[in-house]
Amino acid sequence: MAKIITAAEAAALIPDGATVGLAGMGLSGWPEEVACAIRDSFKQTGHPRDLNLKQGSAMGDWKDRGATRLGEAGPGLVTRWSGAHVGSAYALRDLAVKNQLQCHCLPQGVIVNLWREIAAGRPGLLTKVGLGTFVDPRIEGGRMNECTTDTLVELVEFMGEEYLFYKSFPLHVALLRGTTADENGNITFEHESIINEGLSVAAAAKNSGGIVIVQVEYLAKKGTLNPKDVKIPGILVDYVVVATSKDACWQTEGVYYEPSFSGQIKKPLAAIEPLPFDERKVICRRCAMEIRKGDIINLGVGMPADTAKVVAEEGYIDEVTMSTESGMVGGVPSALPNFGSAYNPEATIEHGAMFDIIDGGGLDMTCLGIGEADQYGNINVSKFGPRLTGPGGFIDITGATPKVVFCGTFMGKARLEVGDGKLVIRKEGTIRKFLKNVEQITFSGKYAKPDQTILYVTERGVFRLIDGKMTLEEIAPGIDLEKDILAQMDFMPEISKDLKTMDPGIFCETWGGLGKYIE
Repeated sequence: MAKIITAAEAAALIPDGATVGLAGMGLSGWPEEVACAIRDSFKQTGHPRDLNLKQGSAMGDWKDRGATRLGEAGPGLVTRWSGAHVGSAYALRDLAVKNQLQCHCLPQGVIVNLWREIAAGRPGLLTKVGLGTFVDPRIEGGRMNECTTDTLVELVEFMGEEYLFYKSFPLHVALLRGTTADENGNITFEHESIINEGLSVAAAAKNSGGIVIVQVEYLAKKGTLNPKDVKIPGILVDYVVVATSKDACWQTEGVYYEPSFSGQIKKPLAAIEPLPFDERKVICRRCAMEIRKGDIINLGVGMPADTAKVVAEEGYIDEVTMSTESGMVGGVPSALPNFGSAYNPEATIEHGAMFDIIDGGGLDMTCLGIGEADQYGNINVSKFGPRLTGPGGFIDITGATPKVVFCGTFMGKARLEVGDGKLVIRKEGTIRKFLKNVEQITFSGKYAKPDQTILYVTERGVFRLIDGKMTLEEIAPGIDLEKDILAQMDFMPEISKDLKTMDPGIFCETWGGLGKYIE
């Protein structure tokens, strides 16, 4: 039977030097009250210290809640940190930038499924995910700063082919969150928008001889929970912390509770606000033109997630299946500050199970951000100078999906005007995104599969990766090829002999033209 304790008592249980595992995305799954108690304990006593923090997705609200709490106490509390996405934890990220802690970024699908390997006592995870990217030990090995020396991934040959081997490790503490616990420690997720990797993390800790601490919002009498609602069984849970404030139990970064995210209601699509008409909507419309009826689609954070709103606005959301790597299948994926959640999902599956589908090629198309692109078709979304972000699920998804559509504005800080079927540049941007070489390789053009379709969609033009070369295939109406595109790139792309004008309809406030592409 699990023991009910306070957050301060939970903090006191964590030994110095412990490896601590987290599960969730955004604020879903994040045990805010326990994390604050750990921070406060370190400030007051100097313990626990030298923690090795392991997380999959971004954990936090990009402000003051989330994993950033563990960096607020300054150096010493966390000395090793690895995750697929570290950008939302500002205080920890600043310590990494100052080389005051070691920091690795690894693919999200690898991290969330490595927990299962640890739980089962296997030596690690063997996969091709990450080959040719900054995670490859021949490039950076996932290291994000100069002080990082640990080796977490190895290049191996298996059956005559290259693979990456991500090594298992013992997990001393699982630090998790659910919605309700009963007196036996059984944990349900009824108000969580995501069924995260908490089960695997709990099993990994328990089978490593560690402890499992779960923060919840409600406590129920034993024997009263529907067994099918229990996502982490009590046999894996040692301690339960019942939160004393709703502020420690937000469903996502943006809302305390949105019932259409967690399946309690279905929200009318008319209640979902359409995108404002600007260059971002133009880009999302062009991305939507690549979708076909019946497709299973993944949408990334930021602008790509807004493609779902275009499909919904055009009346075709029921003709395709949108998904997010967090495990949401169907419905309308939400953008920030609720990324990873979806309005009206048809199914919500475990985080790791979704990556099994992704890694096996179960998607038809993905739409992801550009960040930076270079002459080889490489993309960087993981590191920009001192701004450490990580790849999230980017590496897993782009390596296995037949059609990959990268999207973003062509230049940063440009002032643009769209309307009447054309694009007008009022003031040129100051940040180039199409560079000779990207700072960090999050997607490798060299390792793209021969049968993959790789597109780069901007408001000024559309490029395609052909035989390892960036090739311009479409140009926006109203744009000058030399002045507005080629002069703003650090390399000369190939120009298609059949260079087309982008559909002028997507540059009009009212479109209604998706049907001729998606049918």
